[in-house]
Amino acid sequence: SAWRRVAWPIWLRPGDPVLVFRTLVFLLMVAGLLSFAVYLATGEARWRRLGLLVVRWTVIAALGFFAVLLLERLALVL
Repeated sequence: SAWRRVAWPIWLRPGDPVLVFRTLVFLLMVAGLLSFAVYLATGEARWRRLGLLVVRWTVIAALGFFAVLLLERLALVL
């Protein structure tokens, strides 16, 4: 047949909720880095505080997400 199925990489499957989460975490980390870049350019402490706040809550959300994934896996095993 002339039509082939697209072989998506495991980290890039359409409709995958983990892909949405990874994209969201990536964008939040970029926002934190941009805040730090603005802090370095301007020297205003509010940008540093904002960058730390964004990165802190991104890491907390990521840990919570992976804890839920781990609990799902454990529930399947038990």
